[in-house]
Amino acid sequence: MNRIEGRNAVLEAFRSGRTVDKLFVQEHLGDGPVRTILREAGKQDTIVNFVTKERLDEMSESGRHQGVIAQVTAYEYASLEDILQKAEASGEPPLIVFLDGIEDPHNLGAIIRTACLAGAHGVVIPKHHASGLTPTAVKASAGALHYVPVAKVTNMGRTIDDLKKRGLWFVCADMGGKEMYDLDLKGPLGLVVGSEGAGVSRLVREKCDFTASIPMSGAIDSLNASVAAGVLLYEIVRQRRVKG
Repeated sequence: MNRIEGRNAVLEAFRSGRTVDKLFVQEHLGDGPVRTILREAGKQDTIVNFVTKERLDEMSESGRHQGVIAQVTAYEYASLEDILQKAEASGEPPLIVFLDGIEDPHNLGAIIRTACLAGAHGVVIPKHHASGLTPTAVKASAGALHYVPVAKVTNMGRTIDDLKKRGLWFVCADMGGKEMYDLDLKGPLGLVVGSEGAGVSRLVREKCDFTASIPMSGAIDSLNASVAAGVLLYEIVRQRRVKG
């Protein structure tokens, strides 16, 4: 993981606009510099973990953490506007992949790679309770992050509501939904995929216009999240290529 250690270095990372995914602060520290760092973390909605000095010592590579270690993204995030502008420039209906609770960075990277190959204009992930663009996710994307913008949002449901007002329809991957072959997936679309275990959360699922299931047979009742995303994405690709 990409880590920054020491008070000045961490504070400079925040002030320069660097995206900090997590901040580890030694518990019971509350002096001026630490309070300043915590204020900056609050502005970015950075996840803050208060841990023991022993834990920081274990994490530290320099041995001079001064009570703070920041875990920074290995890649810079885009904005939703960046994604919509990319779609507009392509002359195609927007196709955006929304990931609700994907915690495995390998899965995240694999989905970003497939989204790139399927022609999606961007990927949206939540700020909390999900994997960010860690070095593992970047490596698993196999270079796709150079071509697919990834945005990080605080509230997935609110983001979906905002984009519906701008003309997008939302389809949610769910085993109880209608078979994907029976749905019209050709227009401006947001594809929502949840975690392998929990699936899409109820609040996010209720925001979607319809749900899509992947026909399956056999003893295993679910697909890996990245595989499910790939299957659905390529059904969208197939439908968009059908003439007439």
